[in-house]
Amino acid sequence: MTVPAETIVAMPPERGRKRNWLQSESATGLGLISPTLIYALIFLVVPILLVIANSFWTQHYLVVDRTFTLENYRIAVTDPIYRDLLMRSLWISLLVSFFTVVLAYPIAFFISFHGGRHKGLWLFLITIPFWTSYLLRVMSWKVILGYNGVLNATLMGLGITDQPSDAFLYNTSAVVITLTHAWATFAVLPIFVSLEKIDRTLIEAATDLGDGPVRRFLRITLPLSAPGIISAVLIVMIPTVGDFVTPKLVGGKDGVMIANAIQAQFGKAANWPLGAALSVTTMAVVTAIAAAVVLTIRTAARRIR
Repeated sequence: MTVPAETIVAMPPERGRKRNWLQSESATGLGLISPTLIYALIFLVVPILLVIANSFWTQHYLVVDRTFTLENYRIAVTDPIYRDLLMRSLWISLLVSFFTVVLAYPIAFFISFHGGRHKGLWLFLITIPFWTSYLLRVMSWKVILGYNGVLNATLMGLGITDQPSDAFLYNTSAVVITLTHAWATFAVLPIFVSLEKIDRTLIEAATDLGDGPVRRFLRITLPLSAPGIISAVLIVMIPTVGDFVTPKLVGGKDGVMIANAIQAQFGKAANWPLGAALSVTTMAVVTAIAAAVVLTIRTAARRIR
C-alpha cells in the first residue's frame, strides 16, 4: 500500500527517540557566547562588585571593618573638596569631548567625502600618534605647557609673567589641550564610520531640489551622522573623567581631577573604602551625564531634520 506524501510529512517523530540537548541550537549558541560571558563576568562584573562591596566598609589603618555603613558615600557627596573635584572633572571631560568632536568632524568629513581611493591611507596617517606611548605624548605636552615649560619660559622672557608660579597654562587649560590631542583620533573613527553609511543619493536629491552646501549639511549630513557623534562623545568623555596621569603631569594644583583623589585613597592614604565610594559615585554621575548628553544630541538631530 502506498502512503501519500502529505501523510509522511505530517507523521510525528518516533516517540521513543529522545533529542540530545547538546546538539540543539540553544546549546550551540550558549557554547559560542560562554567564553565571552565568562570573560566579562571575571574581568568586568566581578571587579565592579568588589568595588561596590568595599564602598560600604570602613578602614582603620590596616584593619577593614566590614560592618555596613554609608559614611563613605556621605563624605564623597558632602565633602566640598571631593565635590569640587568631581564637578571640575565633569567640566573638563565635557570640554574635551566638545573640542575633540569639533576638531575630529572636519577630518572625518574630508576623508569620507573627499578621500577617494586614499581613504585607507588617510585613516592610517591619523593613527601615527598612537605609535608612541600615551605617557610620552603627555610628557611632550608637559615640556610645552608645564610649570617650567617652553610656553611659560617664553612668556617670562617677554616680560608677560615674572615667575613660573604665574604659569599661563599650567592648570585646567593644559589638561584640556593635552586630553583633546590624546583622544582626537578616537573621535575621528566613529564619526567617519557614521558618515560612510550616509546614502549619497540623499545629498544628490537635495542638490537637485536646490539646497546649497550648508543646507545639505545641516539637514542631511549632520543629523544622519549623529550616531557617530554620540559614539565619539561617549568614547572621549567617559575615560577622560578617570584620567589621573595627565592632570598630575600638566595640570598643577588647579588641574587636579577626581581620579587623582581616588588614586590617592588607594595609594598613600590607604583608605580603600573611601576610594571605592568615590569611584562608585563618579560612575553613577558620569552615567547620568552621559545619558543626558546622548538624549540632547538625539533631540537636536531630530529637530534639525
